[in-house]
Amino acid sequence: MSESVFLLTICLPLATIVVVFGMRSYAAIQQAKARLANDNAYRQIAEQAAAAQAETARRLASMDATLSELKSRLATVEKVLKEVE
Repeated sequence: MSESVFLLTICLPLATIVVVFGMRSYAAIQQAKARLANDNAYRQIAEQAAAAQAETARRLASMDATLSELKSRLATVEKVLKEVE
C-alpha cells in the first residue's frame, strides 16, 4: 500500500469527525443565540404589557374620579330641582 493512500485512509475519518464536531458546536451556538433573542423579545413584550396595564389603571382611576364628580353634581341638581317643586 502506498504511503499517500495510507495517510488518506487515516486522515479522512479524522477530518470527518472534526467536521461533524464543528457542525454540532456551530449548531449549539446558533440555538443559544436564537434562544437569547427569543427571551429578549418576550421580555420586551412583558415590559410593554406592564406599561400598558399601568396606563390603563391610571386612566381608569381618572375616569372613576370624573364619575364621582358627576355623581355629586347630579345629586346637587336633583336637590335643587326638588326644592323648586
